[in-house]
Amino acid sequence: MKLTYLGHSALIVEEGTFKGIIDPFISGNPSSRIKLRDIKNLTHVFITHGHGDHIGDSVELAKANDALVITNAEISDYLSDKGIRIHAMHIGGRFKFDFGTVKMTPALHGSGIKTKEGMVYGGNPGGFLIEVNNKKVYHSGDTGLTMEMKLLESENIDVAFLPIGGNYTMDIDDAVIAAEFVRPKTVIPMHFGTFSVIEADPNEFKEKNKGCDTVILEIDESYVF
Repeated sequence: MKLTYLGHSALIVEEGTFKGIIDPFISGNPSSRIKLRDIKNLTHVFITHGHGDHIGDSVELAKANDALVITNAEISDYLSDKGIRIHAMHIGGRFKFDFGTVKMTPALHGSGIKTKEGMVYGGNPGGFLIEVNNKKVYHSGDTGLTMEMKLLESENIDVAFLPIGGNYTMDIDDAVIAAEFVRPKTVIPMHFGTFSVIEADPNEFKEKNKGCDTVILEIDESYVF
């Protein structure tokens, strides 16, 4: 499995014929180095919650690649008239797709969708546990530390992406506890440094995280396992 970090919480997951992107905040992302036109051959788009820095360019990418969008029921309803294919899920739900299995996990956050007409209800925020060819990656979405993460220990997760930026999500110290709860083989920190309010040092997280390996990815850098 190949995991490519695009900055903030955006991530491309590739395994065999599966190529999914999670929370594709590309346009307007000051840390992004890739152009939308350079993201090709996507099969799936995953959206953890309704905030603009997570829905991002989902519609444009889904249309350009004829990709299936996987997200919660409320965001699916919001996107239903955008001319894209959608698969609605919800927290705790697990579904077997042709490429593998997806489970939506809990997150403690908001999910309102900002529109010209005002804020639209975006349902519960969540994360994704994606399994392809017996390889599991967990993207927590934006979340604070939650005891529900302890339930993921039994999933035997290979790689977990956890936010460390604080303010809107867990900070470094809480992310260390989250890693202890989830017990993945490897943790990759995300959601930091994009804006001044979420500045954090991933090397501090690496130093404090004693329970598993930590891999720090530069933007556009990949991790393969």
